[in-house]
Parts: sequence; structure tokens; C-alpha cells
Amino acid sequence: MQPSGLKCEPFPEFEDNYLWTLRNQEGFALIVDPGDAQIVLRQMQTGLKPIAIFITHHHHDHIDGLAELMRHCAAPVYAPEDPRIPFATHRVRHGEHIALPELGLDFRVIAVPGHTMSHVAYYGGEFLFCGDTLFSLGCGRLFEGTPAQMLHSLDLLTALPAQTQVCCSHEYTLSNLSFAEAAEPDNPERDEIGRQIREKRQQSRPSLPSRLAIELACNPFLRCDQTKLWPHWSRKSQLVIQNRLQAFTALRAWKDHFRA
Repeated sequence: MQPSGLKCEPFPEFEDNYLWTLRNQEGFALIVDPGDAQIVLRQMQTGLKPIAIFITHHHHDHIDGLAELMRHCAAPVYAPEDPRIPFATHRVRHGEHIALPELGLDFRVIAVPGHTMSHVAYYGGEFLFCGDTLFSLGCGRLFEGTPAQMLHSLDLLTALPAQTQVCCSHEYTLSNLSFAEAAEPDNPERDEIGRQIREKRQQSRPSLPSRLAIELACNPFLRCDQTKLWPHWSRKSQLVIQNRLQAFTALRAWKDHFRA
């Protein structure tokens, strides 16, 4: 269960990134993937008190604010075992738990290789901070891992409760929506969610967080068991599909070259 009085908020940074904060009414806050320290420092001037920093993976848009941020606060930095991530005070592994008593939460570390080999996600209190693994209506590119690794990682995330809030690190939802419409033309629930997403973005509001229940119903990368879609994906990717892994591989290959 989620403790009352918590506010989960995405702060835009760079072109399409989000830095996440999860704070309580007293201002104690978890910071996730600070690519830009200035965002956090401005919030600290208005009462934000960082108690922990979570890093999901080593890419610069997720860690470049660490050095400056650590000059201004003493919050511990939790990160996967990866020499490309400096300044970590705690190296985490799959299955470990991180207690944040100020927020009344306990987070579980989930290893999710695929986008990068050392990528992790953090789940606690109905919040999932999943970096660039699971996006709203999409998933991350495979820069280091294999399709099999990414599919397994997504399976671990989709096993979480349906009410889980999906707090991913990029505002890719509109472009992912276009691909989802192409990948599964007949999905009325997705069409209604798409209408809401377009309305939010027209108002310059974040499309996130999503809910895992929404992703299971609308995200094509989580629907690789829908065998009726395989012939369509096979034609688009020019790959043979005879099982879930081949379906995911074909879908990811198609998405890599997709233009709306």
C-alpha cells in the first residue's frame, strides 16, 4: 500500500527526460535519475530535503547531475554495480531492499537488463521507477542486451500489481502511441487512452505516470502473447514469428525503424 501524503512528480529536463521526485508533506524526498542537478537544487530552495537518490542506469542523461548534487546534499546514492556510474554510495543487486523510513516505504531492486546490461528498476509503495526499460506504450531500445533479456525484464515488471504507477524516464508516449496504433489497429481501450494522452500533451502536461493495468492492455511490447497480431508484425518486420520471443524481436525491430 502507498502511504498517504506522498506526491510523485516528474520534472522535465533536457529534450524529453524526466527527473522524478517522491516527497512527503514534510519535504523529505527520493530523487530518481538526476541528469540535471539544477532542478533538484531549485526545489531544495523551496523546502525539498533529499533523503536518497536512485540511479537506474549509466547513461549521461540520468547521472550527469550527480557530482553537483552531492556537493549540496548528503543523500545516499543507490546505483547498480557499474563502473560507468560514479559517486554511488550503495551498489544494489536484484532482490535487495532499500528502506526509506522518512517516506514509510520499502523499495525492491529489480534487475532489468536489456536497454543496458546493468539496468535496474525500483519498486515500492505502488511506485515503479523503471528508467528506460518500460515506457508508456513502449519499451527501451536494446543498446547492450538481447531481445530475450529485455522480454524477461518486462515479464518481471508486468508481474507487479496492476495498480502500479509506471514512472519511466522519457516523455515518449505520443510517438509510442503512433506505433501502438500501427502495431494493433483494433484496440478500443488503447484508443481511449490515446485520446487522454493527446489531450494532456496538447496542454503541456506530462503523460506520466502510467498504470501497469493500462500498459498490459495497450502497450504492444507487453502483448506478445496475442497470436492474432503475429502475422501483421511478421509482415512489417520481415521476420518469422513462431513464439513470444520471436514476436517481441520482430516488434522491436519494426519499432527501431518506424516513422509515424
